[in-house]
Amino acid sequence: MATPKKVLLINDRFGADTFADIPHPGIEITALPEIDRSRLLEIIADFDAYIPTLKIKVDREVIERAQRLQIVGTPSTGTDHLDLSALEARGITVQSIKHDRQVLDQFTGTAELAFGLILTCARHLPLCFEASRQGQWAREKMAGRQVRDKTLGLIGVGRLGTMMARYGQAFWMRVIGYDPFLKEFPPGVEKVDLPTLLRDSDFVSLHVHLTDQTDRMLGAKELHTMKPGSALINTSRGRLIDEAALIQEMEAGRIAAAGLDVIDGEWLENKRDHPLIAYSRKNPRLYITPHVGGTSPESTRLALRHTFAKIVKFFPSPPA
Repeated sequence: MATPKKVLLINDRFGADTFADIPHPGIEITALPEIDRSRLLEIIADFDAYIPTLKIKVDREVIERAQRLQIVGTPSTGTDHLDLSALEARGITVQSIKHDRQVLDQFTGTAELAFGLILTCARHLPLCFEASRQGQWAREKMAGRQVRDKTLGLIGVGRLGTMMARYGQAFWMRVIGYDPFLKEFPPGVEKVDLPTLLRDSDFVSLHVHLTDQTDRMLGAKELHTMKPGSALINTSRGRLIDEAALIQEMEAGRIAAAGLDVIDGEWLENKRDHPLIAYSRKNPRLYITPHVGGTSPESTRLALRHTFAKIVKFFPSPPA
């Protein structure tokens, strides 16, 4: 009798029953809630496949322990939590959902959050909530600004950028976009170069993958050219931005607000002292959410099921 292939899933909300209706002969699933790195290092050697958490980086140490590992299937579009070169050197297959558009088109949570962060930056909603809790009814001081007739600049006009364009148009915003890889832009989106986008936009929103080319694509020079009083939104990956330069520009007042769902180093255990998180306690107009954009129960469940189905196809079916 063939030895079953063992799949490890780490997820707080979904267990093995998520895949109960997906035929997986010859495959055993071990589903664990979020664990720490030391626990992963203890157990990873027993598994042939791994559906990882974003909270623990799959680095060389993890890979060296994973002697049976044949495939890592991440239910995410990004892969910066994986040491791709080390995985390749070991001959371990990596699968993501980056190019699985039929599934991805059903995920709207990240774009919804990104536009929510635009409204948060425009209307300073957390400040308003806190003021009202204290009985402060400073309507004029807390008024913020409307987004109608403002310019929304999209860096990346693919799947999520297109969703954002529609949201911006629904709010009567002018929408401009920068995407050197896209020949045709969605209707109503004006194609511009990056310097023009940064100079003209009241709200800049990032929707690109992290690659060697996009790593810190918004550096000190780019951030300094942003329109005075503008806001920056990032729901993609933290390393797209020079975070130290962002703090400088917010200190100087050029960037009036920022809404971030990502930071560089999300897998660090001590995130409280991360420079951006520490600065957010000083500047109440830096709004940070804990990478919740794509983690709605609906999208997470669908992504996990899709990823598991791909892993099942990866392993040959056992003989009848």
